[in-house]
Amino acid sequence: MTNIAMSPIEILQEFNSCYLKIQAIAQDENWLLLIADKKIDPEAATHLGDVLHYLDQAMGCVEEVVEVKFNQEAK
Repeated sequence: MTNIAMSPIEILQEFNSCYLKIQAIAQDENWLLLIADKKIDPEAATHLGDVLHYLDQAMGCVEEVVEVKFNQEAK
């Protein structure tokens, strides 16, 4: 496995991509039916919401780094 260092903006972009994909799953009709029909543990919806929440929090932390770096480069 190759270890490639990512810049803060690349990390933020990856987090954002993950967030959008997970959000799409959370809103997907099949996902909602699985929960409504109790074919999966109803807690799964809570867990997915938690993932989105924590990913959003992580994105906010990285955004601060990107913003600081951008401001430093702009000077």
